[in-house]
Amino acid sequence: MKKIEKSILAGINNPDDLKKVDLADLGKLATELREHIIDVISTNPGHLASSLGVVELSIALHYVFNTPYDKLIWDVGHQAYPHKILTGRRDEFKTNRKLNGISGFPKMTESEYDAFGSGHASTSISAALGMAVAAQLKGETDRQHIAVIGDGAMTGGMAMEGLNNAGVSNANLLVILNDNGISIDEGGGALHKYLINISTSKTYNKIKDRIWRFLGSRNKYVSKAQQFFRRLETAIKISLLSRSNLFESLNFRYFGPEDGHNILRLIRILNDLKKIPGPKILHIITKKGKGLNTAENDPITFHAPSNFDKKTGKLIPKLKIDLPQKYQDVFGETLVELAEKNKKIVGITPAMPTGSSMLKLIKTMPNRAFDVGIAEQHAVTFAAGLAAAGMKPFCVIYSTFMQRAYDQIIHDVALQKLPVVFCIDRAGLVGEDGSTHHGAFDLAYLHTVPNMVISAPMNETELRNLMVTAENYDQGPFAIRYPRGRGVLDHWRNIPEILPIGKGRMIKNGNNLAILSLGHVGNFASEAIKMQEEKDIALFDMRFLKPIDEDLLHSVFSKYEKVITIEDGSLKGGLGSAVAEFKAKYNYKAQITALGIPDQFIEHGKPEELQSICGFDVEGILKAIRGL
Repeated sequence: MKKIEKSILAGINNPDDLKKVDLADLGKLATELREHIIDVISTNPGHLASSLGVVELSIALHYVFNTPYDKLIWDVGHQAYPHKILTGRRDEFKTNRKLNGISGFPKMTESEYDAFGSGHASTSISAALGMAVAAQLKGETDRQHIAVIGDGAMTGGMAMEGLNNAGVSNANLLVILNDNGISIDEGGGALHKYLINISTSKTYNKIKDRIWRFLGSRNKYVSKAQQFFRRLETAIKISLLSRSNLFESLNFRYFGPEDGHNILRLIRILNDLKKIPGPKILHIITKKGKGLNTAENDPITFHAPSNFDKKTGKLIPKLKIDLPQKYQDVFGETLVELAEKNKKIVGITPAMPTGSSMLKLIKTMPNRAFDVGIAEQHAVTFAAGLAAAGMKPFCVIYSTFMQRAYDQIIHDVALQKLPVVFCIDRAGLVGEDGSTHHGAFDLAYLHTVPNMVISAPMNETELRNLMVTAENYDQGPFAIRYPRGRGVLDHWRNIPEILPIGKGRMIKNGNNLAILSLGHVGNFASEAIKMQEEKDIALFDMRFLKPIDEDLLHSVFSKYEKVITIEDGSLKGGLGSAVAEFKAKYNYKAQITALGIPDQFIEHGKPEELQSICGFDVEGILKAIRGL
């Protein structure tokens, strides 16, 4: 009878259990951990390839460091699945990203092992430095602070700001650069090329490692000899790398590049680095999607794949249903169409060409499409510069990431009335990515900005119309926000028409009450009205939040005593607030019921589940209608 091998992973409920595993068995543990991730994610989609790439690193970190006393921060947090499984959430992992389940990102309220929440990129070094300085001030000299930064997050300006600040400190900080050569799409930019150069120039690193160890173990004048070698390093770097090491020029001790899949080597290095004070960086090379051939060969698709066969790794074909087009694809196709006719149009995206469908323009007109990396602030001011020089930039940024460039929107674009078109993708509730990624706030945070036009299409044809309207608008910035997912039309390839700025439209007339909607959620209202025909309800698609259609509002408040507003955005500062301000300004008496995202952070779940919780799905609208 064949002996059934005992699972190592099944016996690990926390890092203390992990430390009891023999070094020789850690390779088997890595295999089991990968299989567990693949098994769960194959039927419960999540961020796969990034987490597969850090399995060995996750094991080594928890094997060496005293977590949670030692602070471990993952950046970006979607690579933290192995970490979660090793820190008491193995059995809960099947609830990952589901309603009331565990989050797909590190979350401080979820576990003491999640030292810092990290849904947005490039934050780890700053957060870890803050913790390290706090430890110094409290006299906790034995506490370690580790920031794992990868998936393109080092290209973010905030990461460089953190490095710059940390380099002049004596904080006990270890930065681990998880270099897999890719973020969500292919990596780009000068830093990406620099890392390729340094990772392929291993001669320098081998020489440094060997000499340093030799001087440390053989020479009785260790300190002086090593100090001499540190002065000699600059000459070695210049001769072998043809430049100084970027990280050491920022006063970080640099180690690497090392194989990020060699557990024993990683453990040995991490144990050595624990003894070295001050800021230091370990550069490791990993394979995104490691252990699943299809993910290794296509890490972009398998960054966050749909259901797949866990044995073959092949995606499971979806049922061929004739569904409407995604808003993202309508945007991408329309942008190419407009750019073919207008040579001034350029496209800009901060590391989201595939998700936003900017890839269509990149492939068609590569010299007029720019992926600037995870750098939203730069993307906006870069767009401002293009606009100032007479170009027409379409800057597509996910709503949740647009928040990071708020100052640039105000100071560099709106203040100067530059005609930048902001295409705000993933606006509203995005679903399983949860509170760090919902596009809940763009209506509110843009609403206060002077010179800003804010619009939202109810369907695919309206998106095209708004894009051509924005193309022909030169008085300042023009924002178009649209949701993640599919539209509602079977045929949408109209000849785009220029719309009057700040004017809404009547979708359905009625006499009893009026619904004012903004964006895609108007379709929910339309469906609800069909189910309540006896109520004789009017529906108006506002199209624009700013400037808001005051003529339409005067007409509505003059006729109706009951008004419902609906938006897939924060109720504070959005459409509901704008309509209430209008009512107060002109002393109208109608009763207003505002539906949208309440004043709280909404957790993760399917979009329809979250819309129901917030009360602006079809059933929520019906409930509001019945309550009036």
